[in-house]
Amino acid sequence: MRGVTVDALQDRQQLVSASRVVVKIGSSSLTGPDGRLAPERLNALVDVLAARRAAGGQVVLVSSGAIAAGLGPLGLAARPRDLATQQAAASVGQGLLVAHYTAAFARYGLQVGQVLLTADDTVRRVHYRNAHRALTRLLDLGIVPVINENDAVATDEIRFGDNDRLAALVSHLVHADALLLLSDVDSLYTGPPSRDGSRRIASVVHAQDLEGIDVASRGSAVGTGGMVTKLESVAIATQSGVPVVLTSAAQAAQALDGQDVGTWFTATGRRTSIRRLWLAHAANTRGRLVLDAGAVRAVLERGTSLLPAGVTGVEGAFEAGDPVELVGPDGHLVARGLVSYDADEVPPLLGRSTSELRASLGPGYDRELVHRDDLVLVRRRR
Repeated sequence: MRGVTVDALQDRQQLVSASRVVVKIGSSSLTGPDGRLAPERLNALVDVLAARRAAGGQVVLVSSGAIAAGLGPLGLAARPRDLATQQAAASVGQGLLVAHYTAAFARYGLQVGQVLLTADDTVRRVHYRNAHRALTRLLDLGIVPVINENDAVATDEIRFGDNDRLAALVSHLVHADALLLLSDVDSLYTGPPSRDGSRRIASVVHAQDLEGIDVASRGSAVGTGGMVTKLESVAIATQSGVPVVLTSAAQAAQALDGQDVGTWFTATGRRTSIRRLWLAHAANTRGRLVLDAGAVRAVLERGTSLLPAGVTGVEGAFEAGDPVELVGPDGHLVARGLVSYDADEVPPLLGRSTSELRASLGPGYDRELVHRDDLVLVRRRR
């Protein structure tokens, strides 16, 4: 793990010079002890973001808080556990949340535009293009996009799981220069911040820097995430070329000024396709395809598509276009991909060559099970 060095402070200047920044804030940072939306906290965040806009930068805000904002009007004492009530709370609360943001930004002569997304909007080609086009146009018009997951219609199968992951995917979607994750924790620590001996981690450059870190504690009572999901989101962003600062909402201004607050995560990869990024980090798979040893080598070493001849088993209930896991004979995960067939269509195809399938079933059945353009490796080449 790294402490504060000259290089680390220079790295943080990327946030100062970033022309487009995605800022994510969690429910716990926007609510009071009673779990209801606290307008003074929201206004404090807007003050910081408006200053960034005044300095010439573009800001995309990913804001949690819709469900939390709906608790009071619905008379709920805590975040509901069942999906239907969560959807109802989000439906009531989202309007209240955006109304507060509209009024807060209007103090600075700025307009906001509400954008609600689901997972499909970052992976389905048409949805992705529409979302990218809409967000780009909002920014060109000087509007501050306020993004949230579409909780009112989301289901367990399509949810991102939390807005940390959504923010990382949005960073890729809008070609952001940096991502600022704001939480009720001011930094990443070697253990729970309340534990004696836990130390702040100022900078993370390599995955090895996180070895031995205890991040198992859950998030707040009104949020869905914790440090585990934040680090997963950091991986999504940094591996696609977007540096990240993780800190508290109270230190947002200092972070944007490049000061030594929170934890800086250096970008480790290059921009990749949103589909591959989603498959690698955010897809909830619907089933598994079991590969023989030859198919594993072909996928890992030659980067080929997955053909029926190399598959020995199928598990799960999926439809064509759903994400599935590709596992080796030992059951270890090899890759994830978008399958080209429904689950009940696959068993008759297994172990058969494309020429054999074409002859016996017709030309429509000689296509790949998973095309290489819709496949991302999880186990790397040796």
